Amino acid sequence: MSHVLLEKKERIAYITMNRPEVLNCFNYCTLLELEEVIEDLSIDQNIRIVVITGSGDKAFSAGADLKERRHLEKKEVIRNVKKISSVFEQVANLPQPSIALINGYAFGGGFELALACDFRISVSYATMGLTETSMGIIPGAGGTQRLPRLIGQARAMELILTAKRISAEEAFAYGLVNKVVEPKELLESCELFAESIMNNAPIAVQQAKFAIQNGMNTDLKTGMKLEENAYRLTIPTKDRIEALAAFNEKRAPQFIGE
Repeated sequence: MSHVLLEKKERIAYITMNRPEVLNCFNYCTLLELEEVIEDLSIDQNIRIVVITGSGDKAFSAGADLKERRHLEKKEVIRNVKKISSVFEQVANLPQPSIALINGYAFGGGFELALACDFRISVSYATMGLTETSMGIIPGAGGTQRLPRLIGQARAMELILTAKRISAEEAFAYGLVNKVVEPKELLESCELFAESIMNNAPIAVQQAKFAIQNGMNTDLKTGMKLEENAYRLTIPTKDRIEALAAFNEKRAPQFIGE
């Protein structure tokens, strides 16, 4: 059975970590499968939104597979850490907007995967946190870098150094998740949010994501140049012309991603 499931529906790709018996933890095989899926989606022009979730109703992902980790040699542990970091970086760099659908526990690497996504929608009973220091290690898949960029250094330091587990409502108050919903509303809420993005021009959405994401990691002057270059890429598109025509004709635009 595949450890990572992929379903494509109405221009949305749904990725599901499929190891519910171990709370969707990541072993090396799962990372390799996820890497392959992400690589394929990154060049799939028919997909406009990527949704990542976990199988079952208990966990998004509880992080690294510690049963596997116990039997690994030092060089294999280093291999796994490098792989999980690189795969999550690929998730972060997807041209399409990505949504983490947090359907339960999200700890350690599981939470780092959610942090690598652009948006996070959480079920109300979810619990999450970067708990690595309680296991004698530190976050190794972007947690020490992405978390402070989201919520500031002091709060990120608090959560990481205390290995604190927080509720979905606390995560929302911290600005870690965009929405907290009841279980029966989780998928519908995600799809409505995805639709609100997909109503807009695909190239413009991707270029806006690129400008924001890359501009955050540089100074304002360089960021402004990134924005200018991204804007220029939208000028020759058919979608820009369509948007102007639709505005003039008082109708909704029909974007085609060209």
